Parts: sequence; structure tokens; C-alpha cells
Amino acid sequence: MSDAVPRPTVVVLDYGSGNVHSAAKALEAAGADVAVTKDRQAVMDADGLVVPGVGAFRAVIDQLKAVRGDELIERRLAGGRAVLGICVGMQVLFERGDEHGAETDGLGEWPGPVTRLDAPVLPHIGWNTVDAASDSTLFRGLGGERFYFVHSYAAQSWTLETQRPFHAASVTWAEHGGRFVAAVENGPLSATQFHPEKSGEAGIRLLANWLDTLSR
Repeated sequence: MSDAVPRPTVVVLDYGSGNVHSAAKALEAAGADVAVTKDRQAVMDADGLVVPGVGAFRAVIDQLKAVRGDELIERRLAGGRAVLGICVGMQVLFERGDEHGAETDGLGEWPGPVTRLDAPVLPHIGWNTVDAASDSTLFRGLGGERFYFVHSYAAQSWTLETQRPFHAASVTWAEHGGRFVAAVENGPLSATQFHPEKSGEAGIRLLANWLDTLSR
């Protein structure tokens, strides 16, 4: 009889984003059993849900809503079930996005806007270090590592006020022109502005740290 610990199950939400399969491969390398699907029951039953995202804020919101992904995310979080957003999949968790002078409502899990970076070169493409929160679980054992970013927009402030008995969110920052939010860990909801699946061994280790938090 095997005493092996079962691999956590993770669904990568297949709603039309372009990087779902690379995310799935990275999660498998990190130790998960992964399905790429939009099936409602599979999404709700999985130990973890990953919401990737590339492209424009408005397009990602529209695609998510077309498969009722916004409802699935909300239902999972209401039940304390883990969700991880990546890149634009992180941005849409905020209150709104401001792209090209047009505002789009986000999912509103966190307050504040996602706005264009004030930097001499955009998009911000390539490897960058982060200033991880001291109590971070995602970045455990990853001090000094670099992660891969591709974006022109980001959340550039953090205004969520947490009341006791809830723990304050762990917020990790990076810089390109100015400071922006690179990652958030807030109860069952986590997100990264960078792409763990494109960040080599450091990205795999970060995903493994997230998998370790999943209740199964």
C-alpha cells in the first residue's frame, strides 16, 4: 500500500487566453495534476484554480464573463478555495482597468485601478527582481531570484484595509519606471504580475510553493 502524498489537482481556466498550455506544463513540473478546461464542476472540484491572462484588460474581462469565469472565481473564493491569477489574470482582480483612456470594470476582489506604467520603455519585457514581502509564502526560498515580466500596465498602489481577525495581505513589489505590485497573497486569492511559467526554475519553485498551500 503506497504512502505517497497525492498530487494536488489544478484547473487552468480555459476561457480563450493564449498561455494556458505553458501554464499547465509549468504546474505539472511543479507537482500538480492539471486539467485545462472551463467545465464548471471541474473548476469547483479542483484543489486550485489558475486564471492566466494575456492581452488587453477589457478583452480578458469579456472572455472571462463569456464562460462565467467571474462567477466561478467568486464562488471558489467564497468557499475559501485557492485561486491564482497570472499577468492580466492578476490585473482583472482589481476594481478597474484604465487602458488608452477607457475604463473597464474589473472583478473588484481588490480596490484600486490598473494603470499604464510611467517608464521610458514600454512594454516592460524581460527579467526583473522583486521586493518580496517578509511573510510571503510564494517567495519562500526565492530571495534574489528574477522573474519574467511582459506588460505595460499594473496596479501601482495597494489600498486594501484588512480588519481583524483577518490577516493583512502580503504584497510584493517590483520597479520599472516606478514601483508596481508584482504579486499579492490574500487568503485563498494569490496573483503574480510576472509569468511564473516563463520564469525558469524560479517560476517552477514559486508554483510549487503555491501548491503546498492547497488543502486537499
